Amino acid sequence: MERRRMDAALLVLFLGHLAGALEVPLDLPQPPTITHQSHKDYIIDPRENIIIHCDAKGKPHPSFSWTRNGTHYDIEQDPNVTVKPHSGTLVIDISRVKAEDYEGVYQCTARNKHGAAVSNNIVVRQSRSPLWSKEKIKPIVVQEGVSLVLLCQPPAGLPPPIIFWMDNNFQRLPQSSRVSQSLSGDLYFSNVLREDSRNDYICYARFPHTQTIQQKQPITVKVLNLDAINDTMAAFYNDTDLFSEDPVDERRPTFLIPNGPSSSKMVLRGQVLEMECIAEGLPTPNISWTKVSGDFPAKRTSFLYYQKTLRIVDVSESDAGEYRCMAKNRLGSVHHIIRVTVKASPYWISGSPRNLVLAPGENGVLTCRASGTPKPSITWAMNGIPIENSPKDLSRKVEDDTIIFTDVQTGSSAVYQCNVSNEYGYLLSNAFVNVLSEPPRVLTPPNIVYKVIKNHRVLMDCASFGSPIPKITWFKDSRSGTLDGDMYKMHDNGTVEISVAQARNSGKYTCVARNILGIFENHVYLEVKEPTRILKQPEYKVIQRGRSVVFECKVKHDSSLVPTMNWLKDDGELPDDERLVLDSDSLTITDVTENDAGVYTCIVNTTLDHDSASAELTVIERPDPPTDLELTDQKKRSVQLTWTPGDEHNSPIQKFLIQYEDSLHHRGHWHNLTEVPGTKTTAHLKLSPYVHYIFRVLALNAVGFSRPSLSSRMFKTDPAAPDENPTGVQGHGTVNNNLVISWKPLSGLQSNGPGLHYRVMWRQKSIDSEWTTVTVANNSKFVVSETPTFVPYELKVQAVNDHGSGPEPAISHGYSGEDLPSAAPKNVHAVVLNSTLAEVHWDAVPHELIRGYLKGYKVYYWRERSLHKHNPHHVEKQILTFSGNHTHGMLPGLHPFSLYSFNVKVFNGKGEGPASPTQQFETHEGVPAAPSSLVITNPKLDSLTLEWNPPRDRNGLITGYTLKYQPVNNSNELGPVEELALPANETSVTLFNLKYSTRYKFYLNAKTDKGAGPAISQEAVTIMDEAVASRQVDIATQGWFIGLMCAIALLILILLIICFIQRNKGGKYPVKEKEDAHTDPEFQPMKDDDCTFGEYSDNEDHKPLKGSSTPSNGTVKRDDSDDSLVEYGEGEDGQFNEDGSFIGQYSGKSASRETAEGQESSEAPSPINAMNSLNSFV
Repeated sequence: MERRRMDAALLVLFLGHLAGALEVPLDLPQPPTITHQSHKDYIIDPRENIIIHCDAKGKPHPSFSWTRNGTHYDIEQDPNVTVKPHSGTLVIDISRVKAEDYEGVYQCTARNKHGAAVSNNIVVRQSRSPLWSKEKIKPIVVQEGVSLVLLCQPPAGLPPPIIFWMDNNFQRLPQSSRVSQSLSGDLYFSNVLREDSRNDYICYARFPHTQTIQQKQPITVKVLNLDAINDTMAAFYNDTDLFSEDPVDERRPTFLIPNGPSSSKMVLRGQVLEMECIAEGLPTPNISWTKVSGDFPAKRTSFLYYQKTLRIVDVSESDAGEYRCMAKNRLGSVHHIIRVTVKASPYWISGSPRNLVLAPGENGVLTCRASGTPKPSITWAMNGIPIENSPKDLSRKVEDDTIIFTDVQTGSSAVYQCNVSNEYGYLLSNAFVNVLSEPPRVLTPPNIVYKVIKNHRVLMDCASFGSPIPKITWFKDSRSGTLDGDMYKMHDNGTVEISVAQARNSGKYTCVARNILGIFENHVYLEVKEPTRILKQPEYKVIQRGRSVVFECKVKHDSSLVPTMNWLKDDGELPDDERLVLDSDSLTITDVTENDAGVYTCIVNTTLDHDSASAELTVIERPDPPTDLELTDQKKRSVQLTWTPGDEHNSPIQKFLIQYEDSLHHRGHWHNLTEVPGTKTTAHLKLSPYVHYIFRVLALNAVGFSRPSLSSRMFKTDPAAPDENPTGVQGHGTVNNNLVISWKPLSGLQSNGPGLHYRVMWRQKSIDSEWTTVTVANNSKFVVSETPTFVPYELKVQAVNDHGSGPEPAISHGYSGEDLPSAAPKNVHAVVLNSTLAEVHWDAVPHELIRGYLKGYKVYYWRERSLHKHNPHHVEKQILTFSGNHTHGMLPGLHPFSLYSFNVKVFNGKGEGPASPTQQFETHEGVPAAPSSLVITNPKLDSLTLEWNPPRDRNGLITGYTLKYQPVNNSNELGPVEELALPANETSVTLFNLKYSTRYKFYLNAKTDKGAGPAISQEAVTIMDEAVASRQVDIATQGWFIGLMCAIALLILILLIICFIQRNKGGKYPVKEKEDAHTDPEFQPMKDDDCTFGEYSDNEDHKPLKGSSTPSNGTVKRDDSDDSLVEYGEGEDGQFNEDGSFIGQYSGKSASRETAEGQESSEAPSPINAMNSLNSFV
């Protein structure tokens, strides 16, 4: 029970003071602490001074003393030894002595009034690189196929040398699975070959500490087969080692090293385990490894020297066990077991003992917890003296690897040494117990500004010291409460951690350190920044050589951070090339070359973070031309062409184009022969006879065709009879008694041999006559004379050369020459369908009378006259052609009520035949055209007269006229329509009972039995009453009226000026803005373009009457006669009445005025309307 309580107390004390191993500020009293010392095993270079380090800190600053080989070392008595100021480091000058005189075991002690700290035992040894012993090495002669070992046996050095084999030229000897170096440095041959013979096998030893290299005497190896050994045995018998055996056969593997079926190996924990298996055999064996009782540690295992060496680094206890290596060739296998045991020199389990800072009356624990194999022993010392020999202290109790302190008092400070050792090594650690009473202080500098990127982790330090240990509390901004919650994590050393910083975490933080002796606070600041991000990353580019490429890299970053942008190419610096242009957010490469291809990375750095993005540039170009053209598998009419593709320049070859030159027929001209896919490099070419072929190949990729390859050698094909006959055989006549036979001649490539000519054959098709044959030289036509007119013929053309005839030709057809038709169509007549359309009929002319290829029929027709006596006479012939074998046709577009004549002719390829007898037909009546003119005369108060001329094209007998009219008010609104029927013999009418001073619109059209024609329109105004006019004149002469008119004119002028100013200012004044904001939709403002008021528009002038028709374009086309009314205000036909009123004012708008003013043109207001308005005002 007591033991359990003690263990619990120890655990509490340990946990309570876990954070007590603190750095004590150097201005406070403290025992010494070793800060720097030399390695335990210190190998020195004999050419340099010996420096044995020993530095320490403490308050007061410690003094130093040394022991050498376990006894006090009086440094002052040795003139070659000096001590560095403020240090215990020894400097030994060996310029006058030997370095080996100072070999030994050194230990340093640092001491002040609070205790003493000691260093490790430092073993000082001089490095050694002894020379190789001089020896004469005899040449080695071996039979080919046997195994061989060349021993190195370097001299023992300190540290051991690094072994390698080289030749006389300082080149490393090649090694392989057959020839390799062992861990000991020897060179092993699993079997020797003739090429292994050489006289410069040299083993080198490099001593790393002194950086010296020594070499062994060269070794000569001669590898002979059995016959050569017998021939040279006499020469080497007396002074060589001769391995003469039976001829070497293939053999199963055996191990050269290690020996036997099994072996064992011990390795220390943390060191490197290397095991090797080298086997001999023929053929060369392969080595493989397995672990019998488990798997290899994947990250710590490697195989070297062609699998012959297994290496495991940082060995642990789990690596112990059995390892099997196997050597195998096709004749068999052999294996070897290596049993590995792992030992361990002492190592810390939870770290070395930590310093304790205790206040008077506090408790504490020093723990020295270590392990090793075998288990190490632990001894304690105080101030360098074994603890059992130290003064007794009731507050201290030693329990194996732990010292427990209870109720410590001032003056109990000391340095305790823990020594852990076994047969493989030792650990020595110093830890002090410092008894202090000290108020808290914060060691972290004040007002530090911590900057962190949003969503990243931030650690804000509050390193403190005090005794008792201070308690740390953090506050933010107003100190309304301590930091708590999941957002903040408090560490034992006072550091506060924010794992995911946000903008709201920015601000001022206060760290407060507190113990029973006082309080201390410190302020730090946190700024959370927006992350740096590449918004537009560079993109993968495929660019043709010679063009430009741009990689964009647009960045978003915190406004308080200044980013810097760097570009890398293939993870290295950009080439120093003026073609690479760096801008603030892009990289431009001009005139791209193939060397520019690679991965480009944009890196954006700030003081807090960075971002990067990469893109690849692929440079493409037309492929290089193919090379190495070769002709194989040569036959009479084929050959195999192979080639080697050129560089495709990052764009796959799509196809190869094979061209040829016929140096016999078309020297210097290249022709396309065939294409093959880009994956092929051979083509079977079909050839023609009698051609001297030269080939070349072009490659095509996405950029284009390569340059042509170099030409192949010439390949000649033997001549042969033609394989084909001419094509396009035709027969036709040029005159009425000949036959021209034509064809497309064969090319030189198609001729297949010399002496090309043609055999031309023909006969009439209609009779079974014999073929007529002629031989024609290399031409393309032959003329047969004295043939009947337009007779069908059968034709054949055969190719012939000096080596025979072509195949039997196919029969073609043709006709001899044409002549004009000899007959006219018969039974010609016409059928009238309506007033403008007639249909003509005829009988077909017999084929034999056409005397050629029928092209069609032509109808000649003309208008003799109109059937009305008043219309003029017309004689203008027209022609309609009907291609092919027609027997009727339509004649459109005829004039109504007219007499037509016509005849019909047949025509062939030669021309027209005779005309048929002329026939006649009459067209029906139609509706008449509009009257040619309409004039209004003699206007009065309630009447006016209309005069007109009949239509120019009556298209029948006129049966009467229809007159329609209606009033039009000042708003262009149409009144009720009045209609009047007039007889055909009248050309004028007077209308009565009209309203005075009123505008009327009139429509007049003519009629036949077929109906009414289009109307002609006109407008007119009745005159005013004379009394009203005179009164208006009297008013107009009054002074007040004149003054009123002037005032109105002045007002209009002022409005115009205001409008002009408003237009120039663009409406940029407050009143206009208010008007624009409160515009009345019913209000119609003045026009902006001319500042005039809305005007009267006469758009209603051409609106049709209800039930009437007008031309589709909305206008009434007038006749071209000179007696029409004058347009608005133009010409001399505008008339005034006797009272001075203008009556021609509304006769219509001129075209020029419509063009100038468009849809919005206006006319001057009528003086009559103005006077009426004035009368209503009075």
